[in-house]
Amino acid sequence: MSADVLVRRIVHGATALRGGGTWRPTPYQFFGFLFWLVMTLAFWRIPLCCDAGQHAAVIERLKANLLHPAHSMADLPGAGSPYYGPYAVAQGVFARLTGLSGWAVLRLAGPLHLMVLLTGVGRFVRTLTDRPWAPVLALPFMTLLWGDERILWSGYLGLMSMTTNISYPSSFAIGLTFWAWALTVTRACERERAVRFVGPSGLEGWWGYAGIGALYGLILLVHPVTAVSAAVGAVAIVAARQRGWRRPVVVRWTVTGAAALLTAAVWPYYDVFSLGGDTAMDWMHRRLYEHLAGNSWLALVGLPALWWRARGSAGRDPLLLMFALEGLVLAYGWVSGHYTYARVLWAVLVPLQFALAVELAAPRPWGAFRKAVGAVAAVWACVGFCTVQGGAVVPRALDPVGLEQPPRWPTYDWAARYVRPGEVVLTDGYSAAHTFPGYGPNLAAPIWPDPALDEARRHRMSADVRAYLAPDATRAERDAVVRRYHVRWLLLTRWHQVPEEAVVVAWSRRTGEVLARVG
Repeated sequence: MSADVLVRRIVHGATALRGGGTWRPTPYQFFGFLFWLVMTLAFWRIPLCCDAGQHAAVIERLKANLLHPAHSMADLPGAGSPYYGPYAVAQGVFARLTGLSGWAVLRLAGPLHLMVLLTGVGRFVRTLTDRPWAPVLALPFMTLLWGDERILWSGYLGLMSMTTNISYPSSFAIGLTFWAWALTVTRACERERAVRFVGPSGLEGWWGYAGIGALYGLILLVHPVTAVSAAVGAVAIVAARQRGWRRPVVVRWTVTGAAALLTAAVWPYYDVFSLGGDTAMDWMHRRLYEHLAGNSWLALVGLPALWWRARGSAGRDPLLLMFALEGLVLAYGWVSGHYTYARVLWAVLVPLQFALAVELAAPRPWGAFRKAVGAVAAVWACVGFCTVQGGAVVPRALDPVGLEQPPRWPTYDWAARYVRPGEVVLTDGYSAAHTFPGYGPNLAAPIWPDPALDEARRHRMSADVRAYLAPDATRAERDAVVRRYHVRWLLLTRWHQVPEEAVVVAWSRRTGEVLARVG
């Protein structure tokens, strides 16, 4: 949120002795705090789900061994895993110091990520305009103007997705991206200085541009896919706002780029640059392209706003260039088959949403066309709220129309109390495989690709799990799998029969799943 506003008044009497200063929140500070409060309560009211188990597992592994963490889901080394970025390490340190579990750290991370995101949005929008209500309008547009199909995906900024995913590192990285963009706009808009840099301190000299570069490098380490959007947006901002490309200007931005690369290169846990050719995650992102229109069409109401800005800036508007360049990255992902680039969708829609917010924050009177765009934007925001997003913040008990609610995944405390951290569990349950590693145990077969584990080996592990659970598997075949992966426990869905050699220890009334001991 924007900087505090100090309102000076003429005061008399005793009040004058105290200086008469009165602080008043800006509109964005007021409504941004309300948004933060509502979203925090919405996030805390539902169980952590989806990929939260993966991120809780990362924290647990770092809590157990900060310098040499194990693989987040398997009984294997974790060297080279991109999950062990600087932010995850900071969370691991926090967990070690406080004794909190990975789940508890994720619960606390949600409000923190929201604060970083909201302050970043406010700072970035304020670099685009001095209209005080523009960042306020940016919030509902950013969270409601997506599509009429539900999507729960890390890094997507709809209310429903944020309610389930705001504790993930991707959300933190997006918040940092808005801050990085705001700082980039500020630097690019500065008037030309002399050839030499002035002063070694602050944002006036070398360290200022290096600091911005380090921030982009941090984003790259925290969430590499988000860093693609961050870098493309930075290029758009500099191309639109930088006036003149004399040698000092080129040197300054070269320092920024070099600092970003150096920051990423010196990180000891994994080599982020080796991820460029990794295609293991592409298959799971294809459906984002297949449902692209249904996930994003409401944001198209911002196209007239981009057109207005293009006319007024002779095509050198940062939001316009950002929309074009991020759109090219999105298109490249589809054409090339690198479907992971579907994750830049948020950065394609943000220019539409923020341009709309800036233009509709213009003072009245409005022309007929602007009034029409504002009316359509209000209607489409209501459509987004009623079809997809509203259930994220409206509990079922207060919902008069039956809004779609966030998922409520089962928890596995009933099983985790018997399984020690590091022990191996064999399961093919969808929620169990996603969730149970967050308590500390390992899986016989990890469910997600990870550069720390060869994909061919991961597929063999999955095949062995299927062979173990096959109805016609023999006792000898099952024993071989148990010995190969040091399996200690089975977490079976109600569709699987408990093997004769297993001993049932606990079961869930809600899901019918059974925890059994083997080995």
